[in-house]
Amino acid sequence: MEKRKSCIITFSPTRTSAKVAAAVARGLQCEHVSEMDLTCHQLNEAVTVSADSIAVISVPVYAGRVAPLAVQRLKQVHGEHTPAVLLTVYGNRDYEDALVELRDLMQSQGFVPLAAAAFVGEHSYSRPGMPVAEGRPDADDLQKAEDFGRRCAEKYMALTDVDKLEPFYIKGNVPYRVVGPSTPQAPVWNEELCTSCGTCIDVCPTASIRMDENSEVHTEPATCIKCCACVKACPAGALVFDTPYTAMLHTKFSARREPETFI
Repeated sequence: MEKRKSCIITFSPTRTSAKVAAAVARGLQCEHVSEMDLTCHQLNEAVTVSADSIAVISVPVYAGRVAPLAVQRLKQVHGEHTPAVLLTVYGNRDYEDALVELRDLMQSQGFVPLAAAAFVGEHSYSRPGMPVAEGRPDADDLQKAEDFGRRCAEKYMALTDVDKLEPFYIKGNVPYRVVGPSTPQAPVWNEELCTSCGTCIDVCPTASIRMDENSEVHTEPATCIKCCACVKACPAGALVFDTPYTAMLHTKFSARREPETFI
């Protein structure tokens, strides 16, 4: 079976999941690569990824599960018995049941798992003075992701038929971890630092940020998913997400964790 093309499908507010997916795709060395970024928009209609592609699907982990908005948006993406490399990216605490949840979701959408992996990305709550996996995925992570992509390509090339793909072990549990209700909260805007550039509005996955006629930024806690994309992207540092979890994560989960792969 020859490699033909790959389709990178991501939900990646702070771009960590996207970086890992791109590195894995480089390792696959397919002839043609297409991209489907679901971060800031819901597809208007269902999209199908053909069976002659290798899908590379990468999402962030929220509280040990696939980010709920990623689940919602991925339900518009379907396969035709399409082989898929499944990736979750977590903030150095734990990915718990996210990878098996992603597997089950994408299988129900017509994809066939080829391989799976969990990588570490800088935690959304990480900030100066209290870093949590700061700067990750780093060069070492991305090299490992590319190497993993090569292993995925070798497995794919050895197949005579996608139907020959057999289930393989992926760490995680079913039923999935129960996640309690989230307390509404949004980043706080600092008027003195803001330059009214609008970057925060552009990167918000839920359109929870607006700028009024006086160039004042307003954030909506009810729809904010606490991804901190706006905080990370603001060139002036005018947005801050203040939560006590940052200190806890910095204290308890600073030891470096490495990618885990399943193939």
